[in-house]
Amino acid sequence: MQKYINFDEINNLNMSKEIKTATEKIKELNELANTLTLHQKLHRAKLAIGKVTKNATNPHFKKAYADINALIDAVEPILLENGLLLLQPIQGNNVCTQIIDIDSGAMIESCMELPTNLTPQQLGSAVTYYRRYTLQSSLSLQAIDDDGNTAEQAVKQPVKESLTDERFKGALAKIAAGEYTAEQLKAKFNLTKEQEAQL
Repeated sequence: MQKYINFDEINNLNMSKEIKTATEKIKELNELANTLTLHQKLHRAKLAIGKVTKNATNPHFKKAYADINALIDAVEPILLENGLLLLQPIQGNNVCTQIIDIDSGAMIESCMELPTNLTPQQLGSAVTYYRRYTLQSSLSLQAIDDDGNTAEQAVKQPVKESLTDERFKGALAKIAAGEYTAEQLKAKFNLTKEQEAQL
């Protein structure tokens, strides 16, 4: 009796072997990833990250730098491929960058304390700036401080408090008594035009 070769069965058998081989390779890679420490995973990620492309320009210095979005685009996919989770929470008055090993829960963290007395716009600028620098610091990425001018201005320009008419009268009395100067009052408080005219 003549037996015919069924090519469909042979193809199915070959595909089954290929799938099994691919599945075994994936399993081996997962097992290897589970045995790596946080620092070994970071080492693998850093080898893959390389240099980050500069995509923004600071108008004050006319120099390019990598903004926070370029940094995250460059590093987060590589961190995730290596089983590392990137988080950037604000904890109290600190902007933090955390890189967490999703297998072990081990973490490295870099934090910077935000300056006080900022307007919401200045605070937003400082948060963005600190997110970028804590991320660069955590991964030891090349850094150029070309956009630091905005955050520096935010720190140097605290929000001045306004004075009620009653408090202003009290300040005038202290100036008249020689306990205080008009210059000190102007430096510390945001005065109205009417209040400045009375000095």
